[in-house]
Amino acid sequence: MLFNIIKTIHILSFISWMAGLLYLPRIFVYHTENQSDKNISRVFKTMERKLYFYIMTPAMIISWIFGLLLIGSIGFEQLSTYWLKVKLLLVTFLTIYHFYLGGFLKKFELDMNTRSSKFFRFFNEVPTILLILIIFIVIFKPL
Repeated sequence: MLFNIIKTIHILSFISWMAGLLYLPRIFVYHTENQSDKNISRVFKTMERKLYFYIMTPAMIISWIFGLLLIGSIGFEQLSTYWLKVKLLLVTFLTIYHFYLGGFLKKFELDMNTRSSKFFRFFNEVPTILLILIIFIVIFKPL
């Protein structure tokens, strides 16, 4: 029963985190396209900040905590399995991506963004690719 609760919280927090990782770069696209309008830019800054600090970051932390609890409940010897090593590596890449988005958030806050909306459209595909790989690895658990 406890295992299923931990797993459920892990999945829910991961979904919330992924939603933010997919949505924030999309907001950056629109923000980039409207940087010259200070009123619209201020609205985007508020949206970006609240999404990053109130939804994405707590969801990331909860995902990591409950993911590690899951590993503990199935046994830390599972860390020697290929699929879990790859999953953790990909989730680490998502975490780096998360903090990289935080860097862009800071640049937008200071009105110092130099990236194009096209860049953010492309950059927005990174978490999608990682998500697909993570799901396949978790489902199929390759040796």
